[in-house]
Amino acid sequence: QVKQQFESRANTNCVVFTAIEYKTQVVAGTMYFIKVQVSNAGYVHLKVFQSLPHENLGPSLVNFQTGKTRDDPLTYF
Repeated sequence: QVKQQFESRANTNCVVFTAIEYKTQVVAGTMYFIKVQVSNAGYVHLKVFQSLPHENLGPSLVNFQTGKTRDDPLTYF
C-alpha cells in the first residue's frame, strides 16, 4: 500500500516490491518496520505508520533506508 509513496520519494520504479520481514512498534497507532525486496539483489527498509482505525487513514511512509541486502538486520530507525 505504500509502494507509490516509496517510488515517489526515492525517485525510482520498482518491478519487484515484496515484503520479506516486518516488526511492529505500538504507538498512537502502529509503526511497521518492513524489509522489502525491490530487485533481484536490492532491498530497502521501510518505516510505515498506520493510525488508529477510527481515524480512517491509510498507511503512511515515514522513512526508508536504501542499499540494504537480504541479510541486513531489520532494526528500528
